[in-house]
Amino acid sequence: MINQLLESLARQTKKPDEIVIVDGGSTDATVAIITKSPAFAKASAGTANIKFTVSKGATIARGRNIAVKQAKYDIIAMTDAGCVADERWLERITRPLIAGEASVVAGFYRMTTNSPFQKSLAHFLGVMPEKFDEKFLPSTRSIAFTKTVWQKVGWFNEKLTTAEDTDFNYKLALAQARIVRVKNAIVECGIPDTIWGVYKKFFNYAKGDAETKILWNPAKGLMSHNIKVLFIFMRYLAGLALLGLGLGGTSPLSLFIFLVLAYLFWAYKKAGFWGVIIQPISDLAVMSGAISGILGV
Repeated sequence: MINQLLESLARQTKKPDEIVIVDGGSTDATVAIITKSPAFAKASAGTANIKFTVSKGATIARGRNIAVKQAKYDIIAMTDAGCVADERWLERITRPLIAGEASVVAGFYRMTTNSPFQKSLAHFLGVMPEKFDEKFLPSTRSIAFTKTVWQKVGWFNEKLTTAEDTDFNYKLALAQARIVRVKNAIVECGIPDTIWGVYKKFFNYAKGDAETKILWNPAKGLMSHNIKVLFIFMRYLAGLALLGLGLGGTSPLSLFIFLVLAYLFWAYKKAGFWGVIIQPISDLAVMSGAISGILGV
């Protein structure tokens, strides 16, 4: 995917003044892939400067901070190696910053889906276009900001496993940073294609969210990730209580079965056949990840 990202950066209608790449010590020959690829040469030819740093063992947040610190200019546009930028992404996502209309810009991201399984998964991992509104908080998959505001809020939190953008957004909200949403500043993102990949993704997200300890966000109120996780725990605890009562009588058991079927039907309506399978797996992963984050293991 890194080749595809570099190729997409080389195709931008607004050429980047520099490209800064940070590798946290990957084991898939990323360094060789990047430096020897035609995409690297194309990207290098189209920009004034390109920097590549390997920081073994760096957290995602540390890698982001290294990149921002190395950047020569105040306006930073950020995405991930697993993404591919639309050819007008850089032009659109930096326009409000250049115009002085904002200090942070939230772009949009779409999930790349190549199978019915991934199409269903996109409803769980992605953001549907109709949900991209004035309450949408930036994702580091597609974000631009000034180095000035990054310094003001205290950088990305390097102690977190993941969810560094959740913590960054929280600090931006506390600082009352001006955020503009640009729906047509789009990157395409790859997503897992296996059940195990889904489990790991949700587990890591929930673990990072728990590590942030954020329950209330000025921009979201009580609709934070961790509050949503609490509701998942409550849902399953209520179900277990009903099941326990049902062992002693038919009425609670019938209600338990009805609610389970209703829940699975809701998952089906949301994401089709695969949604029925993904929903409980994601719930289990989220609860396990949250416990891991709380316990620090």
